[in-house]
Amino acid sequence: MAPYEALYGRRCRSPVGWFEPGEARLLGTDLVQDALDNVKVTQERLRTAHLRQKSYGDRNGRDVSYMVGKKVLLKCIGDPSHVFDFITVQLDDDLTYDVEPVAILELQVRKLRSKDIASVKV
Repeated sequence: MAPYEALYGRRCRSPVGWFEPGEARLLGTDLVQDALDNVKVTQERLRTAHLRQKSYGDRNGRDVSYMVGKKVLLKCIGDPSHVFDFITVQLDDDLTYDVEPVAILELQVRKLRSKDIASVKV
């Protein structure tokens, strides 16, 4: 079963799928032959692009493995306001913690037909 037929439950009505490449020359229709030539060119270009990307990935990719206890430098810019004090936080059994809101930064009310919905940024 063709992929189009599997997806949409009916046969494809495109003129490209009506004829085989040999039949197109016998019928003499330039439209079908041009479409088939365009399909071949597109397939070649896709194959070339795929091989180029694959060679780049093979050349620059590498397997990285880390051992337990090994220190790794992660490239990011730290924000001092995001420092987390582990001593004051009490973890639950499922390793979650409760966050206490500090301040309300923004309040927005969206009006629908029959009700208002408030959104609060804490």
